Amino acid sequence: MKKSIIQGIFIIALFFSIYGILSMVDWISFFKIETITEKSEAKIGDLFWKMFQENEKENKNAYLNHSVDSIIDKICFANKIDRKIVKLHIVNKAEINAFALPGGHLVVYSGLITHSENQEELSGVLCHEIGHIALNQVMKKLVKEVGISVLISMSTGNTGTQVIRETAKKLSSTAFDRSMEKEADLKAVDFMIQAEINPLPFADFLNTLADKEPEDLKYFSWINTHPDSKERSKYIIEYAKGKSFHKKSILHTSTWEKIKKDIQE
Repeated sequence: MKKSIIQGIFIIALFFSIYGILSMVDWISFFKIETITEKSEAKIGDLFWKMFQENEKENKNAYLNHSVDSIIDKICFANKIDRKIVKLHIVNKAEINAFALPGGHLVVYSGLITHSENQEELSGVLCHEIGHIALNQVMKKLVKEVGISVLISMSTGNTGTQVIRETAKKLSSTAFDRSMEKEADLKAVDFMIQAEINPLPFADFLNTLADKEPEDLKYFSWINTHPDSKERSKYIIEYAKGKSFHKKSILHTSTWEKIKKDIQE
């Protein structure tokens, strides 16, 4: 009898212990991104972009947008990326920044175009951000930082405006982890070579940003969210070594000069 009571107590204690452990596991996160469908991701991306639209001024210059779109068209076509996936938005803002949102939204600040010495530098940054999109790193970052349950709640319209705003801000102002950044950098080099764009100016761009004085860095959001630029420049150059390709400019020189002039007006 006493033995049975002890066994019963042990079983009950074991049950509650296992229950306690299992209840602490975030099972939705454990099974990861399968529960975030493309449709849900698109809804989240649209919500985020709407937030930026309400707070930033989008550049509607048709010539400028068409020209930058031409670069993206070439990158996507050469690398067999569905062009419909990437949705370009140029925003009038002096900061040197570009970032990807869920659903393929690619936001480019005018300051990036202004401070790109040539179209190859701009193409390198575009390829890097398209790399984040193609590698599904945008959603991976959000799952890691805010949790999949919050994202599902956003996609179903059950999340407050403040949470959406703060989550969207993470993508424009915080870095991916080092492994993701390097993967996107090397993917960018592959994209550029496939599209016959010289990747070395992209490395030069990173070096230039790394050499900026601290007081100037408030305008260089892309460098603040993408640290270790010197190191990144080195491995980009190393990775590009020995890869043969034809160097071609996507935009005509006069087109590049015009959009540089238009963006500054």
